[in-house]
Formats: sequence, C-alpha cells, structure tokens
Amino acid sequence: MKITGTFLDEISHDIPSANWGAEEWAKDFDCMRMIGIDTVIIIRAGYKNMAIFDSATLKKHRGMIISPNYDLAEIFLREADRCGMKLFFGTYDSGENWHAEQFQKEIEINYKFTEELFSKYGHFKSLGGWYICHEIDSCNENVMRVYKQLARHLKAMKNIPILISPYIHGRKQFGNDAISIANHKAQWDKAFSKFEGGVDIVAFQDGQVDYEELNDFLHVNNELAKKYGLTCWSNVETFDRDMPINFLPIGWPKLLHKINAASQAGVDKLITFEFSHFLSPNSMYPSARGLFKRYVEWIENKGDKC
Repeated sequence: MKITGTFLDEISHDIPSANWGAEEWAKDFDCMRMIGIDTVIIIRAGYKNMAIFDSATLKKHRGMIISPNYDLAEIFLREADRCGMKLFFGTYDSGENWHAEQFQKEIEINYKFTEELFSKYGHFKSLGGWYICHEIDSCNENVMRVYKQLARHLKAMKNIPILISPYIHGRKQFGNDAISIANHKAQWDKAFSKFEGGVDIVAFQDGQVDYEELNDFLHVNNELAKKYGLTCWSNVETFDRDMPINFLPIGWPKLLHKINAASQAGVDKLITFEFSHFLSPNSMYPSARGLFKRYVEWIENKGDKC
C-alpha cells in the first residue's frame, strides 16, 4: 500500500509554520499528486484565536483572531480541485472549552464556524468530507456527544463522509501509564458502538506505541472498525516520536515498517501526518527530502512508478 492521503497543517500547534503562499502550496500539491496522493485533510480550520481564513465567527466569539492576509482555505480547495483530489474540511478546536468540560459551548461555536465556512467554500467540487478535529484516546462520553451532534450538523449541510483520527494511549507518550491492547479494544468497542452512523471513517494515529506492539494494535483497530461498519484508515505518521527534538522527519526504515504493518492489518487506506513538513522535497527539513527519495525509490522498485 502507498500513502494516498495527507493532513494539511498550517495552523501550527506543535510544529513550525512553513510560511507558504499560493505558489509554494501549488508546487507541493503537484508533488503530492505525482506520488499518488488523492486525499487531503485540513487538520483544523481554526484553533484558539487562529484561522486559515478571515472568520467573522471567531472575531465575534473570540475577539481578535490571527489569520493570514490571504485565504488559505480557498488555496487548499482550489489546488485540490486542480489536482483532482478529495478534500476533508477540518472543524474548529477552541483549545479551551472541551478541555474545561464546556462541551456544549464547543459544539455551538462549531455550528456557527462550520456554517460560515460552508457558505464560503461549499461550492468547491473537491469538498468531499468533513474532519472532526477533536482527538481522544478512549471512550469519552462527552466527546462522543460532540462527535454525534457535530456530525449531524455537518451532514445536514452536505452529506459527505466524516473522518476522525484518534490516538492510542501508548507507551511512547504515556510510559508506564500506557493502555493494554485488551483495554484499548474494550474502550473502542464501546466508543464505536455510540457513533450511530455519525462518523464514517476512523484513522488511528500509529506513532504512540512501540514498533513491536504496532501490528497487534492495528489489527484490533481494523477488526473493530469492520465490526461497526466503519472504514478503517491508518494515520502513518511521518515524524519521529523517538527523538529528543519534537518533531523531525522519521527514518525511512521506521516508516517502511509502519507502512508494511498497516498493509498487513488490512486497513483500507494509508494517510499521513503529514506530507508537507516531513515527507515533501519542498520541506523546511533537509532530511524530509531524503525520506522522499527513499519513498519514491521504494514505489518504483515495487513496480508502481509515480
């Protein structure tokens, strides 16, 4: 399996901004298309007091907002249209309300924010999915309510698939407090049973568990998704969680191990967080260019040339 989808992260939460404009993004979309990427996911259209477009909703509800002096949302959609890609539009993460257990407030601002973005961008043909950006690692009843109510609202505007990308409460991030595979399975069996047709696609992040555990977790994820009629993708992270510096492009042998593990687990699609920073030859990181070369060599050796 190849990586055929990528997140687009330009409201930088824990990685630096590339500071790209329309020209640089067009160049990177061309490169994505060249290696077979057909799906792009805006990881969040707004975060705290930042947005990828000049949002009247956030100005009203947050006061001052930080946005680019160009419409980044329109650039992403226009490039996806040009390249024949499907784009999943990410929602708004207040960074506050849902962490303070003000879940209804998080839902209501997302209602207004997503209505605004749909009124601006709903006409683009590439708009093919929604991405609910609130990440969890277990069955959280209150976030289930966020998913359920927001999914109903999004599908009422345009009935297209809804994606989430949870993380695993794994050893690399949580040490001795890491979840067991059995408990992970129980938690997500319960969570998936509550989606009730709201969420369509689940793409677990793959970087929080040790490499020797990864196969088992991926098989559990795929098994549970299929049990509840969900499409299962794997979010094959192209950054390295093992380094003391957060975050740098991953080593090629590690990436290949994760691609093979996801393929063996039988998932439906591989996506990544994320191409432009960690896998692109246009990245600010020189080692990403080397990773791109190794990845393309591997594709070519498998007989599937770009």
